[in-house]
Amino acid sequence: MKALRIHAHGGPEVLRWEDVDRPTPGPGQVLVRVLAASINHLDVWVRRGMPGFPVPFPRVLGCDGTGEVVEVGAGVTAWSPGRKVVLEPGYVGSRTDPEEAAEARVGGFDHLLADYEIRGEHSDGFDAQYVVLDERYLCPLPDGLDPIQAAAVPLAFLTAWGMVERAEVQPQESVLVIGGASGVGSAAIQIARHMGAYVIATAGSEAKRELCAELGADEVLDHGDANWPKQVKAVTEGAGCDVVIEHVGPATWTGSMRSLARLGRLVTCGGTTGPEVSITLPHLFIKNQSVLGSTMGPASALPTILDRVARGIYRPVLDRALPMSEAADAHRLLEDRAVAGKIVLVPDAD
Repeated sequence: MKALRIHAHGGPEVLRWEDVDRPTPGPGQVLVRVLAASINHLDVWVRRGMPGFPVPFPRVLGCDGTGEVVEVGAGVTAWSPGRKVVLEPGYVGSRTDPEEAAEARVGGFDHLLADYEIRGEHSDGFDAQYVVLDERYLCPLPDGLDPIQAAAVPLAFLTAWGMVERAEVQPQESVLVIGGASGVGSAAIQIARHMGAYVIATAGSEAKRELCAELGADEVLDHGDANWPKQVKAVTEGAGCDVVIEHVGPATWTGSMRSLARLGRLVTCGGTTGPEVSITLPHLFIKNQSVLGSTMGPASALPTILDRVARGIYRPVLDRALPMSEAADAHRLLEDRAVAGKIVLVPDAD
């Protein structure tokens, strides 16, 4: 079989679609033939290298995807060959007691455990023809849902779900989604809108702004226009937004903070334009604002998300699908911000 691996950090040229040994499922595990795996900014960061985060080489990339069960290990009864599944991006490491991990999963706080980890970052991911994983990290693919479309769902929608939940968004509140045409942004627009929020989105091109409107944003602004924070204030009659969904970082941070209302909550899951930002403290404490961090979302939300996708309530935005052997092109497109939604990789045939 083949897998997409890196043997060193660097540009897209370090990606290798190469021969590896096909895994065998052990007790409680399932062998899955990968049908599709999406590209996320996390893949780019792992490929480039993140300060203070050593990556053992070689590393198989890929945080989420879909597949078909091929073989099950001893003790597995919930899955059988031929069943199409969604591959969960997150899992709980070995430092957590199994009973505690199971309780956290049911309770919806598994992503908050100290040793919560993500495929393709902390361990090998899904950019391969076959993968093995514990049976609890599979989710049924709803009937009629295309595996390539569904591969664009897990990490982006769980991350957006977690951010909306962390900010405690309420119906009728105003929610500003920065970078609304991205995977996380496009998901956040739909989740907040479905909750009854008034959604304002930003995007950097006319086509991306049209997409945000199609997804349900009530107002869409150009974050390439230096006056966009003033436009947010105008739209909200000078109040600013109750919640800001921020994942771009330095390029939009100042504007995001200026757009935040009194008692407002800004929630961030990272920064695609860099790791460091500044905060003007008087503005923060005088207005009683909150800046919140959010990592992923609970695995328990994934069945609900997939059901809503299958029923047409949520729509994963697929920019394009490419063969895994062309992953370098996919990485370049993402780095050049030439992507609306997600790029999905499909394993090449043998």
